Amino acid sequence: MIKNLGIGTGRRKTSVARVYVRDGAGKIVVNGRELAQYFPQGEHAMMVRQPLMVTASENKFDILINVFGGGANGQAGACRHGLARALCQVDQGNYTSLRSNGFLTRDSRMVERKKYGQAGARRRFQFSKR
Repeated sequence: MIKNLGIGTGRRKTSVARVYVRDGAGKIVVNGRELAQYFPQGEHAMMVRQPLMVTASENKFDILINVFGGGANGQAGACRHGLARALCQVDQGNYTSLRSNGFLTRDSRMVERKKYGQAGARRRFQFSKR
């Protein structure tokens, strides 16, 4: 049986990611696929790896991520948040570097809801004088 060293839950917009950190050689699996395969855009894959780079633990752990909800950007942010939380569980010494880079802070920005009598959240219906 493989033992999880750390478990973290990350959230961003409407995405939620569960991150499991295990001893290994740096393999990252997202929803059963390789990181580069799941996030074909390099910036999203790099975003997920950022907590590992900051803590200098890129090839120390295998990471398993289950993520759902939202789009690619929100999911990448949720993965980063969850991974940072899991790395704090693995080693408390990681806390200061992750906190100073802002990886432990939950990004509270959400989509503003659409209001009645309007076309969108702030957009009004077109005004006709005549």
